[in-house]
Amino acid sequence: MSKSKVQKVSDYPDVITSLPEAKIACKNGKAWILQAEASQLVFFQFKESTDMPTHSHTYPQWGIVVEGEMELTIDDKTQLCRKGDEYLVPAGKAHSARFLRNTRMMDYFSEKNRYIPK
Repeated sequence: MSKSKVQKVSDYPDVITSLPEAKIACKNGKAWILQAEASQLVFFQFKESTDMPTHSHTYPQWGIVVEGEMELTIDDKTQLCRKGDEYLVPAGKAHSARFLRNTRMMDYFSEKNRYIPK
C-alpha cells in the first residue's frame, strides 16, 4: 500500500479561486463565493495586519479558521481564533477582526446576497 503525501496549502487552490471573486470592504483581502439558493459560503484570505472594519448584519454568521490567526471582536469582547477554531456572530451584533498572520477562513451567511461578485 502506497502512502499519499499530504500537500500543505498556504493559499486556496484553483478549485476555490475559480469560484466568483467577491467584492469585500477591506484591502489586503480576497474572497470567493459558493452560492446557494438562500445562503452563501465564502472563502476568505487575508494578509497579516489586515483589519476588517466593524459592521453588523441582520442574520447570524458562522465561520471556521482554516489557517492563520485573528482577533475577532463581537460586542467589544475580543477572542483569539486559530486554525480549527469555530465562531458564531449572532444576528445584529457589531463585530470586527484583525488578522495577526496570513489567514484563511470560511464563513457561512444565511443571506443569499451578503457578498456580490466583482
